[in-house]
Amino acid sequence: MTEIVPNFPRDWFEFPDPLNPKQIFKCDLTWLTSNWNCTFGSGCKGIDKDLADHGCCSDGAYYNGKGDEKRVVKAAKRLTKDLWQNYEVARKSKALNISEIGLDKERKTKKVNSTCIFFNEKTFSEEYFGCALHHLANKEQVHYLETKPDICWQLPLRRSWETREIGDNKYSVVVIGEYTREAWGAGGADLDWYCTSNTEAHTAANPVYLTNKAELIALMNEPAYEILKSKCDSLRKSLPLFVIHPASR
Repeated sequence: MTEIVPNFPRDWFEFPDPLNPKQIFKCDLTWLTSNWNCTFGSGCKGIDKDLADHGCCSDGAYYNGKGDEKRVVKAAKRLTKDLWQNYEVARKSKALNISEIGLDKERKTKKVNSTCIFFNEKTFSEEYFGCALHHLANKEQVHYLETKPDICWQLPLRRSWETREIGDNKYSVVVIGEYTREAWGAGGADLDWYCTSNTEAHTAANPVYLTNKAELIALMNEPAYEILKSKCDSLRKSLPLFVIHPASR
């Protein structure tokens, strides 16, 4: 099908953070009301055509600081041999070895055989194909934001920050939007396939703001999410009086 060029008109919703008067949320309603869903294992072509069934896992995940890495290490220690293909690889030394320095000199999950150390091939297990940390969350009956690196559970949501000065006041603007190709940096244009603006991934029965509720609460806070949800609910009743995501059309 068609991948839409992401630079199109969007509707944005701004509102003050109910828990912080010096902070404003700026949310991309066009993205959050879209029908995007993850199609890993059911149509995803992968960012690397040579590893098409690996989704966006082929390059490993960059950590969002020491706290993120510490949480992932803690989760990795709970993985068992039946859940994790690279169980033995990570334990070749006394310390659990799951990380490395990436091309941009930042810490990330280690790559093994051209993909993330936590990725299980179908040849290892049909049941546990994909991210071992994702399967760990399912086994422990918790949300995978508790086990996976931040970038992995956030994608394809993107949180960024802006600063706004109004008179003598300075506000922090938290932007919640779509993680487009451009957001990946210089390598984004080289991805062989990408889902957020691809019509093949906009097939969900429910919109992003509902299917990604847990992630949005983690990126914002629960009172702010309820304000966002109320706005999105009202917009869905008035379609098409706002900008619909072209890939959802």
